Amino acid sequence: MSYIPYGKQLIDEDDICAVIKALKSDFITTGPKVAEFEKTLAKEVGAKHAVAVSSGTAALHIAALSLKFAVGDEVITSPLTFAASANCILYCGAKPVFADIEPKSMLIDIEDIKRKITSKTKAIIPVHYGGELCNMDELTKLSEKYNLQIIQDSSHSLGGKINGKNQGEYPGLQIWSFHPVKTITTGEGGAVTTNDEIIYKKLLRLRTHGITRDIMQLEHKNQGDWYYEMLDLGFNYRITDLQCALGITQLKKLAWFAKKREEIVKRYNEAFENLPLMIQESPKWSQPVRHLYTIRLNDKEKRRNVFEKLLKKNIGVNVHYIPVYLLPYYRKLGYERGLCTTAEDTYARILTLPLYPDLTDEQVEYVIKAVSDCL
Repeated sequence: MSYIPYGKQLIDEDDICAVIKALKSDFITTGPKVAEFEKTLAKEVGAKHAVAVSSGTAALHIAALSLKFAVGDEVITSPLTFAASANCILYCGAKPVFADIEPKSMLIDIEDIKRKITSKTKAIIPVHYGGELCNMDELTKLSEKYNLQIIQDSSHSLGGKINGKNQGEYPGLQIWSFHPVKTITTGEGGAVTTNDEIIYKKLLRLRTHGITRDIMQLEHKNQGDWYYEMLDLGFNYRITDLQCALGITQLKKLAWFAKKREEIVKRYNEAFENLPLMIQESPKWSQPVRHLYTIRLNDKEKRRNVFEKLLKKNIGVNVHYIPVYLLPYYRKLGYERGLCTTAEDTYARILTLPLYPDLTDEQVEYVIKAVSDCL
């Protein structure tokens, strides 16, 4: 069997033709395809506005900046995530506070969030890990009670719903990632969605050096059509028309991508039911489009051995993730082992198996047999 990665993009002729058409147009950087992609994405996720940027990390950064995270603030997030979910807090000078995860869903534990809220807490960044959805109804109530901001890290969860609602219908911001292993791709790319007009305009500025030509935002008006102003210290986080042309055609296939992923998850779940492992549980409020398929071995001492055996069988198994605060940079900041015991125990047991839309039946059966043999 040839190599099977844990995730990868699916690019078809429609995608290729769309990118070629954009390449031949007058705009290859920020142009009409960016605006079209933003409008399509906002509608898909149930938000009024979308701002497309160069990566999911850039999306997290400008989202944090738009909410004015600053020195002295604390922001609560999950440790079982990619480092960017917490790094965006540090970028602004604020302090990440890690709440533990629930053992079955692997999502942030709301009860532990409550224990970690202090007078310095500014916001919560829940992570929809693997595509499963956090309980945003409860988190919204909590944010209202303590006057906290929310940024949903929806990097894994495009297409998913919470109690039948789109993620963009909830208060706060949502950030999205379009890396090739995600549900849709723009190559590299990300976005922030929001229903707040003021935040939306600030996000647009932050994406482009803090600069605007919008006459309604200018401090000095009637200076001429050439005139612009820098109102914030922003960044060059722009995305290209080439990428967004791809994103538009990818979004058209989202429902099919979701269906294929669901079918593979179902087959895995049925096959692994009687093996010595746990699968990620889908909470009653979560209607996911799964990005990752993660198993947890009952015997954590076997994890490395199983990992290496699967690699030898050409299965691109992975581990998502090392708890963020255990990374050397965070350890130097004073974070210690034992901070989130469930996340640490989960990390010691987990493996990520291949999951992407064009995974063939033969490949799925090969992965199932390989995991069964190893255990």
